[in-house]
Amino acid sequence: MAEAAGPLRLVAPSLEGLPGYAAALAAGWSPDTTQDVSAEHLAAIGRDPAGFLDELTRQDGMFTQASGRQVPRLPSRTFWLDDGEFCGMINLRLVAGSDLLPDYVSGHIGYAVVPWKRRRGYATRALAMMLPVAHEVGLHRLEITCDDDNEPSRRVIEKNGGVFVGTRPAPGCTTKLVFRIDL
Repeated sequence: MAEAAGPLRLVAPSLEGLPGYAAALAAGWSPDTTQDVSAEHLAAIGRDPAGFLDELTRQDGMFTQASGRQVPRLPSRTFWLDDGEFCGMINLRLVAGSDLLPDYVSGHIGYAVVPWKRRRGYATRALAMMLPVAHEVGLHRLEITCDDDNEPSRRVIEKNGGVFVGTRPAPGCTTKLVFRIDL
């Protein structure tokens, strides 16, 4: 991938940006940090690019978790990270009128930076840019989690005001660190 020097921006998923997203998937990146969905997303993009984007940004209906459990889709705000080229993805999940989340959601915000753009502060900046978005949709307090062995993600959260509040078990053999950010 070519080096890009532009400032980091949050951009709405679009047909124009879809080739960069697909290239990242083809290079082995997955936007889901719990399972590799790259092949599934590439197949969906190949079948119907506009339909894939509609599903990616959909605000209603049900979805199937990796465990096979069907759960309601939460309202969300999804952005791609862009510095002149695709860098990753960040999303905000919420329950309207509440700071609480259902048990099947690990946190309000999830993010994933492509491997060749890591260690540039992109996740830290993207999370900082999402905090005003969370406040605008009415949230007062965010809960963000990361795997207990994910030191880079822990630092990202802490640099954005995250306060460690405990742990919780996660599927598999990992433990999630739980952080709170007051907005």
